[in-house]
Amino acid sequence: GIGAFLDPASMVIVFAGSLMVLLMRSTLPEFINAWAKVLMKTILNKNENAGEIIEQLVSMANISRRDGVIALEGQMGEIENAFLQTGIGMVVDGTDADTIESKLNNDLELMAHRHATASGVFKSWKDIAPAMGMIGTLVGLVGMLQNMSDPKAIGPAMAIALLTTLYGALIANVLAGPLAEKLDGYSADEQNVCSLILEGVIEIRKGTMNPRVLEDVLKSRLSPGEREKLSSE
Repeated sequence: GIGAFLDPASMVIVFAGSLMVLLMRSTLPEFINAWAKVLMKTILNKNENAGEIIEQLVSMANISRRDGVIALEGQMGEIENAFLQTGIGMVVDGTDADTIESKLNNDLELMAHRHATASGVFKSWKDIAPAMGMIGTLVGLVGMLQNMSDPKAIGPAMAIALLTTLYGALIANVLAGPLAEKLDGYSADEQNVCSLILEGVIEIRKGTMNPRVLEDVLKSRLSPGEREKLSSE
């Protein structure tokens, strides 16, 4: 049964050992932030909807064109995206387009760095776990060689030797690796949405583009699949 693959000593060596090494390699805030990202992005699946963001931008472009940028202040309470809220807030305050672009680009770079740090924690775990598995294998082999005269002790030592390798491979290829890749994917999606917001906010501030044209321009930045999904909604 599955009980044959469960060994407390092997689990301590690989799971606890790899997490301790991971904490030594990264800071505690980075470690906590990485797990928070996993919870929010992969389990709760709270990722941005590009279509909804475009609809908001076009709606605000219409309001700005009709009533002036100051009228956007009444829309601030309806904005959930923090990046969009920052941009529209600067537009309402009368900040010039170049300053808005510089500020939002800086925020985008910082966000990308935070995301890379979070996925980097799991990439490190992917590297560490097999190494801890190999250490466990060596520990098991040493225990087995020390107890060659006692047949009853050989089995548990051999279990540690084999199961630690298994646990290390499972962490690397079933847990840490896929989580890192998923975080990278969500990060790319969020950066694309923020790029749409940046472009839309700048055009709203300049007020030189017809809202319908702005909508077409922003939709052209989406992948064919995203455009098709948006059209069907």
